[in-house]
Order: sequence, then structure tokens, then C-alpha cells
Amino acid sequence: MDTITRQTHAAIPAAILRQEADLPMVPIGPGVAIQLLQVDFEHNIRVTRARLAPGLKLRTHIHTGHVYAWTVSGSWHYVEYPESSRANSYLYEPAGSRHTLHVPETNTEPADVIFIVHGSNLELGATGEFEGATSAMDIARAYLSACRELGLPRPDVIGLPPGWEG
Repeated sequence: MDTITRQTHAAIPAAILRQEADLPMVPIGPGVAIQLLQVDFEHNIRVTRARLAPGLKLRTHIHTGHVYAWTVSGSWHYVEYPESSRANSYLYEPAGSRHTLHVPETNTEPADVIFIVHGSNLELGATGEFEGATSAMDIARAYLSACRELGLPRPDVIGLPPGWEG
């Protein structure tokens, strides 16, 4: 191996692995449980696995960045669109998309979805008025708070700054 190859190889960080049991799935609101897999506060990115209960309907929101979603099991849809995300389906949401997530009451199991969210959610009221924003930091804060409430140790979430408690 030549010098350049050795130096380049040495500069590449090791891959970081988390097993399912390493990061607890915790409830953060009615009908919503998440497992926070990774955060990047500097770029406002969060990677979560969410279990969404049948009948759940979230507030209408707009994304400031793009979103990637992989449905592991169950189904869900946006009330504004006819398509449904079912097990093993992939969804891309461009920045600026506006929608209301709904899990059908007829689901026999929660929708289990992995979301990679760039940017914040701008939460809208019933008449479309701005009510608040949810960032990667807000999700991390809610996740750690839920872990503490359940008496769980601070999970080793990828990208979470050491000692940061929200």
C-alpha cells in the first residue's frame, strides 16, 4: 500500500452501528413512539424509526427540507393525496410539501416507518396559520425526556453531543 492510500484509509472514520436494542422505542405523544437513530444539529437532520398507532392523525405541516420515508410494516397516508404507504414502500417528500399524516383506523398494527428528515416541520393550525416548528433538536429533546421519564439510561444516539440533555 502506498503512502497516499494509507493516509486516505486512516482518515476515513469507522462505520457506526447501533442494534435495535441499543436505542429504546419510547412514546413521545399520543399514538406516537420513536426510536431516535441519529441527529445532526448543525444541519437540522434527524433519523427516526416511528411506530404510529391506528387512527393517528398528526397536524398538517410543511417541511423546510426534504424527507425520505421507508415503511417497514403497516400503512399510512397523507389525507391530501390518494396514495398510501404500505410495508416495504418508499416515499420522497420535497422541501415545501404540505400534508397531514394519517394512519387508518382499520390498521391491525401500528405503521412502522423510518424517516430521514432534513430541516424542520412547520406546524399549521386548522385554518393554515403557523403554530410552531419542530427541529431535530426538538425531537432529540423529546426523545431524551421520554427515556428519562421511563427510567432509561441516556441512549447512545449517533450524532448526539456528549453530555447534551436538551
